[in-house]
Amino acid sequence: MNKAVLMGRLTRDPELRTTTSQIPVCSFTLAVDRRFKNASGERQADFISIVAWRQQAEFVSKYFRKGSRMAVIGSIQTRSWDDTEGKRHSVTEVIADEIYFTESKRSSAGGDAGSADRTGSENNAGQNSGEGFFPGPDDDTALPFDI
Repeated sequence: MNKAVLMGRLTRDPELRTTTSQIPVCSFTLAVDRRFKNASGERQADFISIVAWRQQAEFVSKYFRKGSRMAVIGSIQTRSWDDTEGKRHSVTEVIADEIYFTESKRSSAGGDAGSADRTGSENNAGQNSGEGFFPGPDDDTALPFDI
């Protein structure tokens, strides 16, 4: 099984490009805090390269900016190539399958549209408990059956 679940902040604005086949691809780096602090009491982070394709690429490019917090679910992939001088290079990256907002629009360090909750509801954003979860659009409606 190859599944990565990450939550962190963008280290720079996402970079949207298109392939020669006109397929959108977006590259960005996510700073993910480690669970534990180091010997001097500081929290360290890992900087994970992420690649999103097609609609996910356009979504990231449109709504996220440097400092925006996001959750990414995807798979880890390695690739290697030889440069023009014959030197071998390799990279490990996460190929994003799912990308989610994890903070309200008002609390975003990333700016304007970069961090509205996934439903886009301004009312739900104010109810954020700080844990990155938001009530669904119909959480306050009655269930269609008796409990």
